[in-house]
Amino acid sequence: MIALLTNDDGIDAEGLAALQRVASSLFDEVWVVAPVSQMSQIGHRVTTDTPIRYEERGEKRFAVTGSPADCTRVALAHLMPVRPDWVLSGINHGGNLGRHDFAISGTVAAVREAAFAGIRGISLSHFLRRGVTLDWDKAAARAAPVIATLLDEPLDSGHFWNINLPHPAPGEREPEVVKCGQERHSLHVHFVEKTPGELSYAGDYHERPRVAGSDVDICFGGDIAVTLASL
Repeated sequence: MIALLTNDDGIDAEGLAALQRVASSLFDEVWVVAPVSQMSQIGHRVTTDTPIRYEERGEKRFAVTGSPADCTRVALAHLMPVRPDWVLSGINHGGNLGRHDFAISGTVAAVREAAFAGIRGISLSHFLRRGVTLDWDKAAARAAPVIATLLDEPLDSGHFWNINLPHPAPGEREPEVVKCGQERHSLHVHFVEKTPGELSYAGDYHERPRVAGSDVDICFGGDIAVTLASL
């Protein structure tokens, strides 16, 4: 099997390196086509009116001056000689939970673009807990069996998986895997005006509303949230 990896944190991101370690153990061939720099929270933006440049960064590894969705498009239409079996995006530095994150996320958009092309995909993100150091080796170890299981499950056309890893503190229990639905509540959006005419975002991601059993509730509660998404 062939995998295409991308993300929205940029080609040098630690989360992408962690995902590549996992993918290399699960796939026969792994390609990486990712943004040259961070392209987070831009949704499904694509580039059609200005040039997109790409640079080879190693064997089957390319940095692209475009969005995550651009990376998927460029890989499928130009860089890869054959279509991949799967597109994996992440591991994002921060959660992509609920319908609000889902619409904003570049990580998710890269996999959604693959679904438009009829290719199976998984987007992966890591919730960040205040005051707790993120261990990417543990993140990879937790993600690997989840990905391996999903690769063997049937997936209808136009559907893809969204995984959110929790952020337990040292000594806390190991997360369980829970399939769940997306949170429907939106984020509480707040702004602070410290200077007349200038606003600073002041929303609190950790205090977002949630219902029991949603992906937000599962991930914030310390477990791995796996949701099935569709176009």
